[in-house]
Amino acid sequence: MSVMFILISASLIIALGFLAAFIWSVRSGQYEDDYTPSVRMLFEDAKPTTTNQEPQSKEIKNT
Repeated sequence: MSVMFILISASLIIALGFLAAFIWSVRSGQYEDDYTPSVRMLFEDAKPTTTNQEPQSKEIKNT
């Protein structure tokens, strides 16, 4: 029976910790921008710069 009290008190402490973290994140502005993440995938990415030069290989001539 005493184990049950320990587990209940530990779970309440953990739940209060998560609640405090959630309240802190809301107050610090983590959830203010709800538009940008939904359209971020629609923006074009910058095109990668590639060079069309192939490495020069040494040709072996059969004589």
